[in-house]
Amino acid sequence: MEHSSLPIAVAGASGRMGRMLLEAILASGDAQVAGALDVPGSPALGSDATAFLGRDSGVLVTSDLQQGLQNAQYLIDFTRPEGTLAHLAVCRQLGVKMVIGTTGFTEEQKAQIAEAAQDIAIVMAPNMSVGVNVTLKLLDMAARALSTGYDIEVIEAHHRHKVDAPSGTALKMGEVIASALGRDLKDCAVYAREGVTGERDPSSIGFATIRGGDIVGDHTVLFAGTGERIEITHKSSSRATYAQGSMRAVRFLAHQKTGLFDMFDVLGLNT
Repeated sequence: MEHSSLPIAVAGASGRMGRMLLEAILASGDAQVAGALDVPGSPALGSDATAFLGRDSGVLVTSDLQQGLQNAQYLIDFTRPEGTLAHLAVCRQLGVKMVIGTTGFTEEQKAQIAEAAQDIAIVMAPNMSVGVNVTLKLLDMAARALSTGYDIEVIEAHHRHKVDAPSGTALKMGEVIASALGRDLKDCAVYAREGVTGERDPSSIGFATIRGGDIVGDHTVLFAGTGERIEITHKSSSRATYAQGSMRAVRFLAHQKTGLFDMFDVLGLNT
């Protein structure tokens, strides 16, 4: 890797994830804070992006996308779908590469991102954690080997502030498993059970969602057979893992001109 510094802008700069990303960039040794975006009306606007760490980056938090992105070559975005799509349009125009960790996109919105990837390189993953992506690889292997005689359930837990359910990561787990089994998640997912549900359909993949406290993110996939069960679990104790994965994604993008990639590409797990 050449020693040139990677100029990175961060969206949602005053949020929990935004701050974790700014801290990771400062600590990285090969990147610099080149922009900090936040929503109009945010109390952070006009302040130094890394003031919360007691350090000056010389970059002020702004809601002006053109201004916030003009010195950046990369944008890391963990915000909401509408925000991400607004950022995408400006990044495409300015040739800024994107790392998208936002979840909750519709199929139509995903198509817009794929289209923009004809002009800029994008890494998009519902979970940027290196450990979670290794877990997805393990789930793919397990699902292929346990394709009959095992009932599959995905259980996830997150903090009380999370707005979407099931989590993007839980859905991704379901997609990976369904794909390994030659099924479409749309046809076999069960998201709610209440009352007399009848016997469990063996081809279904069930989801259970727990919300409470300050849980960063726990995901368990249960393969329940007769006489045994296998549980594959990943637990996050800090958002730092997402920030570290995002930095790996930026380093990967340094070598890509255009295209839509995921964390399996970044980590070399696609073989």
